[in-house]
Amino acid sequence: MRQILMRGIRWYQRKISVATPAHCRYWPTCSTYTLEAIDRFGAFKGSLMGTARILRCQPLVKGGFDPVPDHFSLRRNPVSEEEK
Repeated sequence: MRQILMRGIRWYQRKISVATPAHCRYWPTCSTYTLEAIDRFGAFKGSLMGTARILRCQPLVKGGFDPVPDHFSLRRNPVSEEEK
């Protein structure tokens, strides 16, 4: 299941994402974040983390650097003092 999801995301990155303007408010992008989360936490938890990230990616959020955390969490990483 993990490989199927990862192939689907890579297909999206190559075929659809390159044809649309960049609009992700976070770095790394939501698709890259989801790929890393699936690789690190498995298909179910990684998909949940990716879905939560996509739901957070909206105009009212500041955005910024938000890497995949070391431990499973559906929340955004805390903002450090350097980023404020």
